[in-house]
Amino acid sequence: MTHRVFTTSVASVYKHYIAKAAKKGRGRDEVDAVTRWLTGYSQDQLVAALDDGTDFRTFFDQAPAMNPARSLVTGSVCGVKVQEVEDPLMREIRILDKLVDELSKGRSMDKVLRTPA
Repeated sequence: MTHRVFTTSVASVYKHYIAKAAKKGRGRDEVDAVTRWLTGYSQDQLVAALDDGTDFRTFFDQAPAMNPARSLVTGSVCGVKVQEVEDPLMREIRILDKLVDELSKGRSMDKVLRTPA
């Protein structure tokens, strides 16, 4: 079964990520930073993918360098534990959701990006 979100444009969800972060005083630049950290996209590549209407499957399939530290992202998003999501693509989407969630809850960028102390 293919989840509908796989064929949904990243841009259509990204605006909600930005709005969620903005409610807590965080900016688009920080949402972009966590997205780049996760995927390895440059800022120009990220903007192009959003402008082109790239869907989630393509966005993650074409990600230049998925961050190996993403395995450190754990916890629940919408009642689902990120580390227990079986479908690899859905897990990547949930990790991005979790990163934005942590950002919007006021966590510092170094904690969100799993920067060693």
